[in-house]
Amino acid sequence: MADPILTVSDLRAGYGATEILRGLSMSVAPGEIVAVLGSNGVGKTTLNMVLSGVVKAASGSISFLGEDVTNHAPGDIVSRGLVHVPEGRKIFPNMTVRDNLVLGSYRRGKAARAANLDKVFATFPRLRERISQLAGTLSGGEQQMLAIGRGLMAEPKLLILDEPSLGLSPLLVEEMFTLVRRINADGLAVMLVEQNVVQSLEVASRAFILENGVFALQGKASDLAASDELRKAYLGM
Repeated sequence: MADPILTVSDLRAGYGATEILRGLSMSVAPGEIVAVLGSNGVGKTTLNMVLSGVVKAASGSISFLGEDVTNHAPGDIVSRGLVHVPEGRKIFPNMTVRDNLVLGSYRRGKAARAANLDKVFATFPRLRERISQLAGTLSGGEQQMLAIGRGLMAEPKLLILDEPSLGLSPLLVEEMFTLVRRINADGLAVMLVEQNVVQSLEVASRAFILENGVFALQGKASDLAASDELRKAYLGM
């Protein structure tokens, strides 16, 4: 495996006196999809926020592209190419589709903004059709496309997708995971943070199962998909 672009070592973090992440270590290699899986409340969003600089690490380290970025400011982390598409989309509802996308290049990607817009519209033709529409009037699936497209406008080296299938219909969930594959096919590394265990393991090369702030299981996605322990814990089988 190539040298990781992201390395997390013994990461601990929380809120006040409450420790949420209890010594996590993981990595993401160039061009791979890594899934971080677990139910609500196990620390997935906290991990994303620490990686993005929004929540400070209590201890441990985060290395991105060979440089220590532990507790760097969020703007600096985005400028380096680590881009987080948050849970719940967090689009600007009273702004147009185009303006939401342009905001994605505020910190990174300004020079190629026009070309990147064309790339996003090639990936999401529906967004081109709705370019002047207010983002708040889009469907849930279209809003998720917009959130991901906004992340792509920053020319990420690593794209963290936090619960991209949340709240979508089964048909749109299938479409979303197909989209993750398509984005990754261009060589973009993706960290997929999800509750949807089955489909995430189908698209990922490796996976980490988060339980109560620790990785209870980790390994090749295909091995975890066949794991009796995982099937009993998450699939009820």
